[in-house]
Amino acid sequence: MPDLPTPKDAAEAALFSECWDAVLSYADLCTAGSAPATQLATEAFTLGIREVRAAGTTDAPGGGRRSPRLPAIPLLLTAVRTTAAAWEAGGRGHDLDPDLRLWLNSDKPARYTGLPLRRPLALRALRDLQEPDATLLWLAEVEALPLPVAARRLGLDPAVVADELAQVRGLFRDRCRRARRDTPMDTECRSYARLLDAVTRSPAADVPADLSRHLATCVECAEAAACLRPQGGGLPAALAGGVIGWGALAYLERRRRAVEARLGAGRPERAGGEGGEPGNGTNRARVLRGGLLVAAVAVSLLALAVSLMPFGSGDDDAAGNSPADSSPVAAPRPSLPSATPSPSATASPSPTRTEPRAGSRAKNSDPEPQGTSTSASTSTAAGTPAPDRSEPAACTVAYRLDSQWPDGFQATVSVTTTDALDTWRVAWSFPDGQQVRQIWDATVTQSGSRVTASAADYNRSVSAGGTLSFGFLATWQGKNSPPYGFTLNGSACTKTG
Repeated sequence: MPDLPTPKDAAEAALFSECWDAVLSYADLCTAGSAPATQLATEAFTLGIREVRAAGTTDAPGGGRRSPRLPAIPLLLTAVRTTAAAWEAGGRGHDLDPDLRLWLNSDKPARYTGLPLRRPLALRALRDLQEPDATLLWLAEVEALPLPVAARRLGLDPAVVADELAQVRGLFRDRCRRARRDTPMDTECRSYARLLDAVTRSPAADVPADLSRHLATCVECAEAAACLRPQGGGLPAALAGGVIGWGALAYLERRRRAVEARLGAGRPERAGGEGGEPGNGTNRARVLRGGLLVAAVAVSLLALAVSLMPFGSGDDDAAGNSPADSSPVAAPRPSLPSATPSPSATASPSPTRTEPRAGSRAKNSDPEPQGTSTSASTSTAAGTPAPDRSEPAACTVAYRLDSQWPDGFQATVSVTTTDALDTWRVAWSFPDGQQVRQIWDATVTQSGSRVTASAADYNRSVSAGGTLSFGFLATWQGKNSPPYGFTLNGSACTKTG
């Protein structure tokens, strides 16, 4: 096994201190063991350092030095993916995760290395930002660093970093809109381009049904929706997925867990940065990988970006919220399924969400996993749902198990109502102790086996004969039987399918 990369100067030593933990975390996802993970991280870091050096020695127009087109961490994570592809091509694929090998041998990696205008929108927009702005956005959204920590790392004033981040988010959306206009689109996507732009510019706008159906089938438009909307939780997953692709949601979750472990356990920070000690990469405790990794593959960026479409909810970007990932990574606000129990998994009222994702972030240093949607307004007393504003309606319900892995699963619930509703509350019971951890297009409370999903602010109204739908991630052990006892606003529903 090669030695760990040796920094040549103080700047590279600081880069190593700040980025090594992130590189090793992603390399661990990409490999089948701790030894290959360390070797992949070492080779990738060496490759990334060469790119940083090359960028720093190239004269920029007008004098000075040209900075890397991506911030340091995204650049090094891209080097991990590139190195993994080289291992697969060079006969070392047996050391890689089997799901990553399937991804590398599909047509999906071409999006990240092919024609620039065909690459993910988030990647193109991030590269178009100035490096300090792109770094702040990545640290806050994907690495889930609390804003004071991110400010300290970047040498910013903690008192104004929240405003700075709000401005950077606006710049990022502007770059996304510009890149979207330049993107070659087929006829159907182009027919929805103006409507998508209008909906994402207005926080209170509802998503028309035909646009929603289109977003459910088009990866590029779903990614654009996650990047463009001013509120909501899709940004962390969109950023991570747009830069590294495979394993983005699992990476988001790991980074959020790492931050929680550092802050919660009171682990002292190094004087040189918030990263782990460079020389002890092989001795770090490894995060459990199995279920989380399968979840990241099963829950694609498309499903996450489409399902988390609360254009009409959330607080203003300018709020000083601190940086989940899940997605993954991190968030997720994704962002990726979170193994951290959400506040809504208990019977107590859930805290109000602000700015996911895929992951929204609460206004404190403890990030909210992306995709979680909870609201204090859904409860009156502890565990007591808010009263309905409409009479119970005759209904049919369809429960679909979308995917399942050793300790978790994703499911979708669709309810068709005979009568028009101006609000709704769907309840059901789990037979095997399953626990809902994240939900989208609804808010959730759970008391024992009984789960209640209530309407979000943007989808309360349902027309007569219309269908409401929401999805969730949950855990299970031993057995995962389908739920039973579905009700809509207290009225029993007929289960179909």
